[in-house]
Amino acid sequence: MASALELEARLVISWNGHDIQLAASGGYVILNLPSAQVLDELTGAGKPKDPRQPKGPKGPDPLQQLNDLMRRLGLVLDLRVAGKTWVTFGAGRGPKITLNAVLGKIGSFFRS
Repeated sequence: MASALELEARLVISWNGHDIQLAASGGYVILNLPSAQVLDELTGAGKPKDPRQPKGPKGPDPLQQLNDLMRRLGLVLDLRVAGKTWVTFGAGRGPKITLNAVLGKIGSFFRS
């Protein structure tokens, strides 16, 4: 088991014309994305799936895997969209999805 990491960082990454902010202090890391659309682009959500491609066996939950990694490293990752926390990893047994994430995802269906 790894001991807790101590981090100090501020980083702005430009990706496809969007600024993604990463900040860390001690064992707390914040990743801030400018919008839900950028999150969807990064994760590949919203891409049309080929119906002819066969479905493989269901693998492990990637959110749970990320949460387990953060716990092993002794870090807490706060994923924010437009400055509002959507998911917190590493603070408990599973990722904590906030009401902001649910409302933001619902709202993204009504945007063009």
